[in-house]
Amino acid sequence: MDWGLKNRLARIINPINGRAVMLAVDHGYFLGPTESLEVPRQTVMPLLKYCDSLMLTRGVLRTSVDANFPVPIVLRVSGGSSIIGEDLSNEKITTSVKEAIRLNASALAMSIFVGAKYEHNSLVNLGNLVNDAEEFGIPVLAVTAVGKELKKRDTRYLSLSCRIAAEFGAHMVKTYYCENFEKVVNTCPVPVIIAGGPKLEERQALELTYNAIKSGASGVDMGRNIWQSKYPVPMIRAVRAIVHENSNVAKAYDLFKKLCDEKPIKTKKLIRQKIQTK
Repeated sequence: MDWGLKNRLARIINPINGRAVMLAVDHGYFLGPTESLEVPRQTVMPLLKYCDSLMLTRGVLRTSVDANFPVPIVLRVSGGSSIIGEDLSNEKITTSVKEAIRLNASALAMSIFVGAKYEHNSLVNLGNLVNDAEEFGIPVLAVTAVGKELKKRDTRYLSLSCRIAAEFGAHMVKTYYCENFEKVVNTCPVPVIIAGGPKLEERQALELTYNAIKSGASGVDMGRNIWQSKYPVPMIRAVRAIVHENSNVAKAYDLFKKLCDEKPIKTKKLIRQKIQTK
């Protein structure tokens, strides 16, 4: 592994503890204005200092993230289908490596659809993206997507998807938590990061985080379970406590409740003022 690629990976996954808290805000590329992500800048700004990296599209990066804030970027570079389209698995590479370099991305992210109609295309896309990205020392995160027709999230399917992603050259894999998650991690030779998935109650989301880390996950890439919470900043801080401070669920949930009870700073007012000055 060359120096540049290794250095970029170290921005995403802390080399001291091998852990990562990634904040996912790329949902709009196929869902449009998702609840609580209607105004991306307003959602992202209060959370930036608590995440290790930010996963998003180039459009939201350009319009909604302050270029002066040094957060590592995991750039979503695949797309092409919407939630109302015929097949979510029909994705292609939509953002070039040259553009990613211009945007100073630390890693690139794309979805693969194992078992779906366009499985072949998505896997070949992954191989080609790894070829192009490695030429410039940029790591690739493969996302084991589950489309409408792929509702299985069991050990066998996720192990298959993660291993194939690693075999095609992905440097990290994002997948879902499942029973016997240790098998998914142990059979995948690159770091595995879990997706938050659908919105859960806060304690359930913390349990998901704890169980995944305990089973060997290198971190989380959470979106809705943070910014759709009524208290997104306390939530990301509680998740961070599990990932980076080895807190258990009880301690992390106590931290969440304590932070919720604190007097809120006038964050929304400050955000509106900053938006107006842009």
